[in-house]
Amino acid sequence: MSGPLLKLKGGVEMPALGFGVFQIPPEETAAAVEAALRTGYRLIDTAAAYMNEREVGEGIRRSGVPREEVFIETKVWISDYGHDATLHAFEKSSRKLVVAVIDLLILHQPLPGRFGLTIEAYRALEELLADGRVRAIGVSNFMPEHLDRLLEVASVVPAVNQIELHPYFQQKELQRRHAGMGIVTQAWSPIGGITFYRESERSTLDDPTIGEIARQHGKTAAQVMLRWHLQAGRSAIPKSVRPERIAENFDVFDFELTPEEMAAIDALDTGVRGGPEPESITLETYGREIPEA
Repeated sequence: MSGPLLKLKGGVEMPALGFGVFQIPPEETAAAVEAALRTGYRLIDTAAAYMNEREVGEGIRRSGVPREEVFIETKVWISDYGHDATLHAFEKSSRKLVVAVIDLLILHQPLPGRFGLTIEAYRALEELLADGRVRAIGVSNFMPEHLDRLLEVASVVPAVNQIELHPYFQQKELQRRHAGMGIVTQAWSPIGGITFYRESERSTLDDPTIGEIARQHGKTAAQVMLRWHLQAGRSAIPKSVRPERIAENFDVFDFELTPEEMAAIDALDTGVRGGPEPESITLETYGREIPEA
């Protein structure tokens, strides 16, 4: 079982629950992806900037799961924005993954100070979509103002916006904007992993409200948070390198949160972002060369 599917614009179906490989070292990536696919995951999320696309492709091949059953999502880094550069970024990712078609290709960040480059990059995604080299296109970390600027000129509405989203940071206004535009909300750091490293603050895993809900269902806090995303109609992409944790994160289809429990988790929002502010992203501070395949 791969879990529920979400229908993207254009009729493409994407598994709601995926496996992410952010910050997984290349030498551990293939084994983690193989374990995830053997567990039942069918969505693998990577990015050019993670520097492990090649190993993601290796893990998919080692798993024995047919290519047509695996939904591959990757991202173009800001250093490769611009029409021709983005077309080449697709070629680099395609060769590293060893696939002719990428299921979902998204822009990793907006470039607010050089938004023209962002628009050129998105136009390249539209061209790849029209040519059948990608099945769906989208964005990541775009705020409402970035979506508005993009859609003034874009001909294709993004199928997905992948954003930081967990019980302590829910971006509810942005989620409402997505719903009104038919954009699927995809959560990175879906169990609040980005909160685990703040020594002065408690993490989502230790939250008493989530802990009590988990106790009521005989589940872990992480499982409760993933279930919260799925029941809200979102996609979530947890990550781990431990096979037992990979399996635990996938074991979320045999229980259901009550409306009261969903509301209790909704009420935990602090409005505090853990990752960088999208407006702070510049080529000068975040640019990095993406190697050739």
